[in-house]
Amino acid sequence: MKKAASIFIPVFICLLIGWLASYFQAESIRSWYPFLNKSAWTPPNAIFPVAWGIIYVCMGVSAGLVFLSDAKNRNFLLALFAVQLFFNFIWSLLFFYYRSPLLGFADILLLDILVSIYTVKSYKASKTAAFLFIPYMAWIYFASYLNGYILICN
Repeated sequence: MKKAASIFIPVFICLLIGWLASYFQAESIRSWYPFLNKSAWTPPNAIFPVAWGIIYVCMGVSAGLVFLSDAKNRNFLLALFAVQLFFNFIWSLLFFYYRSPLLGFADILLLDILVSIYTVKSYKASKTAAFLFIPYMAWIYFASYLNGYILICN
């Protein structure tokens, strides 16, 4: 039972953070974002909740696996996970709620670094935990490009 809860709780927290972010960005997605000059590589809006749903589940499972590990740096990794999740949430506020591509870009560059460090450092604790972060890392690198494009072209 402890194993299931150790996986379920971080997955739930990640999904909750995602839901909260979507709540705060909903108005801007309707009234501001559609009118921005965006990259031709910008996915359709319907892709984002699906991608983030999958990514948040992978993130939560990763954190749960790190929690269950006996790695010496487990507490550091869990703190790093919490910090990157905070900056993940803050990006939505900065970019969408405050409609600031500049502040969003600064945040996502920091997020890129935090997620990269977590991915590399978690490998010793759990190879699976590290591999589960690769889709997230790829997605936020891509999101960094999209954010940067909007910053430069608007």
